[in-house]
Amino acid sequence: MGKRVLVAVIFIPLLLAAIYGVSPVWPIILPIIIAALSMIAVHEALWSTSFLKHPRISGYSILLAGLIPFWVYYDGRPLPALCGLFVYVLLLFCEAIASRKRITLEKMGGAFFLSVFIPFFLSSFLRIRLMGNWEALVVLPFIVAFISDAFALFAGMAFGRHKLAPELSPKKTVEGAVGGFAGAVVCSVLYGALLQFAFRWQVSYAALALYGALGSVVSQLGDLSFSYIKREYGIKDFGNIFPGHGGVLDRFDSVIFCAPLIELLIRILPAVGVGA
Repeated sequence: MGKRVLVAVIFIPLLLAAIYGVSPVWPIILPIIIAALSMIAVHEALWSTSFLKHPRISGYSILLAGLIPFWVYYDGRPLPALCGLFVYVLLLFCEAIASRKRITLEKMGGAFFLSVFIPFFLSSFLRIRLMGNWEALVVLPFIVAFISDAFALFAGMAFGRHKLAPELSPKKTVEGAVGGFAGAVVCSVLYGALLQFAFRWQVSYAALALYGALGSVVSQLGDLSFSYIKREYGIKDFGNIFPGHGGVLDRFDSVIFCAPLIELLIRILPAVGVGA
């Protein structure tokens, strides 16, 4: 527990500095961080599971994962995406043909899936960063996902009796899931109060409560989804880059699912208006 707290104490201020830095060159820091996290995550998914320990295909996949956040940030148009994906798929099949059937369609499909969905979902932070009122919105996925994780952990430790999904994550409990859900809703509303009374933003508390509720559900689903992968391949953690947490995928599994949901909710049901 001490290592988890220490990592949070160090990581959270660095994250906030990356998001809110005011230097003229600072906006590029966030795409760099998202790209780096995406590349590490794809490497973890392919190599820690031994799903595809192929240096060249792993390299192509990691490079694609690193390029997608910059595509989102700088362009987002279909033509560059088409070119990049075309070259990537062409290289995949070239490697498969050269391997004499040792590289299967399953492995190519898995590499493609991981190298696209992880960076594209994490790039929700970049798309939110380009919105109006981004200062109030861009941290919402972190707030919902991390608060849900923390409250689920503490509620599970204090009240956990009934297993939630013992075949995937033996320590997770129904009581912990309920605690994570309640914590995310309450803290999302409290964040709205902070925006309104400290920074004079107009907020919809009902919308923020919905962000917290749905965000907690998909955050916990994201956690279980990557636990599903770990159990399938018989590993405890994807890596050890964050002491007490594991790898990038162990720490950001809930965020990967929560970020695109929050982006969608912001677009469909805005919760924060123009400051008064």
